[in-house]
Amino acid sequence: MFLKRIIFFTALCAGLAACSDHPKEPTPETPANPTPAKPVLAEAPAFNADSAYEFTKRQVDFGPRTLKSKAHENCAQYFIARLKAYGLKVQVQEGIVKNYEGKSFPFKNITGSFHPENNTRIAVFCHWDSRNIADQDSIRKTEPIDGADDGASGCAVMLEIARDLQSKNPAVGVDVIFLDAEDTGQPEGTDAADHQEDTWCLGSQYWSKHLPDNYAPRLGILLDMVGAKGASFPMEGESMQYAPDLVRKVWGIANDLGYSGFFTYKEDGFITDDHVYINRDAKIPTVDIINYDREKGGFGFYHHRHSDNMNIIDKTTLQAVGQTVLQVIYSEVP
Repeated sequence: MFLKRIIFFTALCAGLAACSDHPKEPTPETPANPTPAKPVLAEAPAFNADSAYEFTKRQVDFGPRTLKSKAHENCAQYFIARLKAYGLKVQVQEGIVKNYEGKSFPFKNITGSFHPENNTRIAVFCHWDSRNIADQDSIRKTEPIDGADDGASGCAVMLEIARDLQSKNPAVGVDVIFLDAEDTGQPEGTDAADHQEDTWCLGSQYWSKHLPDNYAPRLGILLDMVGAKGASFPMEGESMQYAPDLVRKVWGIANDLGYSGFFTYKEDGFITDDHVYINRDAKIPTVDIINYDREKGGFGFYHHRHSDNMNIIDKTTLQAVGQTVLQVIYSEVP
């Protein structure tokens, strides 16, 4: 993904009436500090972080999933086999994309659909390719990276969600969509191309312009870098621009589940990621759950470096994201 711009938010006073000189005194019928009612959440399956961790490792074990590589093809077949084993209908969208150097590459977007006959649908996305260069590293900069968090962790969460759907039918249909060719963009600092951000997310750009007839999910959730220890998921700027109500809903559910340490009520950064094109071109309101913290340097220390390996993957983070997304799915009604 490419950081398009950072914006700064100024906190505003919430509710001018509450700032009056003569606040209303509490009455016996209105306690001064009422205990908030515990939210009633829909019953969702328990997300298994151990399983998600193993799904992450399995992808990394294939090697870097760069376009045209054997690891890329092996991983694609693994996803297809797993989704079919979990009873999902699988569709593979294939095409050719050109990267910022003008080189052509075949790609595969892979969709697994649970109850495809259900017209009310939720889409969960991630990218499954890994960066072909370590352009942010100080060593082996021209070699591909493992992409354990940047790619594999989101796919692992989606595979575990696909497995969990078998235990209890949600009221809506669910699509898990593995997008290709996201991490092939032009490195920052090279000769700038027009619209440099559009050299990223090539698979989602194609997908968003070639939707199946009458395909209109109610909402979308994009997972990107969702497995590292100490991750922080802010209310990302593009998500707030296109789908603010959905952001608040997802973050509210995460906090109700006890994951406030991960899902922070902090608006931070405008990031060019797959959700931009899904929102803009496919018109599907979609939020990005992505590890980013401007105050700590932006993306994680491992971003586009060889340190993006299994050593940084944490089951607690996978649990927080996976259970939150499951809860969103099972909270939806037709």
